[in-house]
Amino acid sequence: MRVSLRPDHLGFASRLQSRIAARSPGTGLVWSPYSVAGALGLVATGARGTTRDELARLLGGDIDAELAALDDAVTGGPELATATGLWVRDTLTLRPGFEAALRARPGSAVHTADFAGAPESVRRTVNGFIAKATRDLIPELLPPGGIDTGTQALLANALWVRMRWVVPFDPAETRDLDFHAPRGTRSLPMMRRRARMPLAQTAGWRMATLPGGDDLALDILLPDDPGAAPLPEADTLTALYRAAAPTEVALALPRFDLTHRAELAPAVAALGAGTVFTDSADLSGISEHPLRIDQVVHEARLRVDEKGAEGAAATAVLMPTAAMVPAPPVGFTADRPFGFVLRRRAAVLFLGIVADPVDPGPAG
Repeated sequence: MRVSLRPDHLGFASRLQSRIAARSPGTGLVWSPYSVAGALGLVATGARGTTRDELARLLGGDIDAELAALDDAVTGGPELATATGLWVRDTLTLRPGFEAALRARPGSAVHTADFAGAPESVRRTVNGFIAKATRDLIPELLPPGGIDTGTQALLANALWVRMRWVVPFDPAETRDLDFHAPRGTRSLPMMRRRARMPLAQTAGWRMATLPGGDDLALDILLPDDPGAAPLPEADTLTALYRAAAPTEVALALPRFDLTHRAELAPAVAALGAGTVFTDSADLSGISEHPLRIDQVVHEARLRVDEKGAEGAAATAVLMPTAAMVPAPPVGFTADRPFGFVLRRRAAVLFLGIVADPVDPGPAG
């Protein structure tokens, strides 16, 4: 099946991935391009002038088209849910067009919040909203003190997905194998399967794809050079998708449970969208009250085992004022740091690196 990720979305994911990885060198990470693009894209619909231009370049150009593709990516999956909430002071009047655009998104709502009088109560409410949407995989996105009395509005996006392999791994085949992590080699439980699956090899990279139900897929990416970064650039990933062909593969993959948390404002500003974090921000399409972004808090978690994958992500934007005869199988053993892409339709739901796997235990 031909992969049709949007080039603008993939480019955004690749650029921001580089910045996030640079802040956590040598460690594993997971984040959700879907969640971050959804939150920043919605803010961008209410931006004007230079602020909008910068956010549009960051996200890839056509904000409305990208948001529509992101919405499509989370529509119709029985084990896939998203929610977006906007909390505003009762003295902050939203532009009708912005409120309508927000309410049109899947699982969206607008709430009033007493930021001035009870910021901790608002924090608990937002965290509860995210915990419910992510099936408690992200119970506390915002830490104590994470909201202050100067906050005017807070936009939160949450994503949850459970992906079941089309053909599950047999737990009886899982056995220990050496994994060569940056901190040293250690023995880890490796899931094993010999099967026909999409495989690609190009530009110094190999990719094996594990298909799931409801259009979901998990791509495992291995560089030929053990010293290379475990995720390729966007053009190389696109070339791998074009080169993928059904192949008999003997796959060995560690179970893993990966969580990563990041403050994304510095990375977003470094990629050229810095005005929105200053008093020169123009978010007049959201409200006539002058607003800017103060924080972009993001957390994601992904667990992979013999049955499939379960992932959750949340982003909070805080705004203060201002076949044939089978050939021998091709070996594909993820026994050193590797990258992954969990995708659905035109969107990258999760992107990341497994550098030193934490074993969640056998599938329950």
